[in-house]
Amino acid sequence: MPDVLIADDHPLFRDALERAVLTALPGATVHCADSVHSLLGMVEQFPEADLLLLDLHMPGARGYSALAHIRGQYPGLPTIVVSGHEEAHVARRALAHGALAYIPKSSSGEEIVQAIRTVLDGDVWLPHQLLGDGNTELKPDEAEIASRVASLTPQQFRVLTMIAEGLLNKQIAYDLGVSEATVKAHMTSIMRKLGVNNRTQVALAASQLAVDPSVMQPMPEEE
Repeated sequence: MPDVLIADDHPLFRDALERAVLTALPGATVHCADSVHSLLGMVEQFPEADLLLLDLHMPGARGYSALAHIRGQYPGLPTIVVSGHEEAHVARRALAHGALAYIPKSSSGEEIVQAIRTVLDGDVWLPHQLLGDGNTELKPDEAEIASRVASLTPQQFRVLTMIAEGLLNKQIAYDLGVSEATVKAHMTSIMRKLGVNNRTQVALAASQLAVDPSVMQPMPEEE
């Protein structure tokens, strides 16, 4: 029986996605997550899942970072991005990061079903209003940071998202149920993999994968 993963923090839209999945793929078992952290646990539990529907904006998500990480860790998992953004360039960046479809949240149920069926058939899908000859290649800097984010372990990626949210090491340690020493060890590995020297540079690197890279909250410094 096929397993389909849905990661979206809006219950009503999550229910709509689940209905569309069951219409497109009767008999599927649907598993849901409402944050990036629960998504990572879900993907670890179902590494052979048949499809992932991933919201760009939910707790722990920073634009395309979750997409880049999942595509790096699970390259065989077909992924559809869902988002409230209607801009063509946002959709094309999603495809460039490895998504096989982009579904605006204004899409009808029929369009969502069509997107799911198209991806399951091995093709790429975009809504008609976003079709065109636009560029689907990433800028070199963005492609480089996406590759580096993809190389992080799931726990390192959890720490990265929490750093990008402005949390201090002691807060991250509490939320993850680990020691501050463990968080610092993860920080060292993250900085090495991202090729940076401090937590502000870590956040700046992660911000390159934001939908709007110009928006970044100030980073608190560790004592």
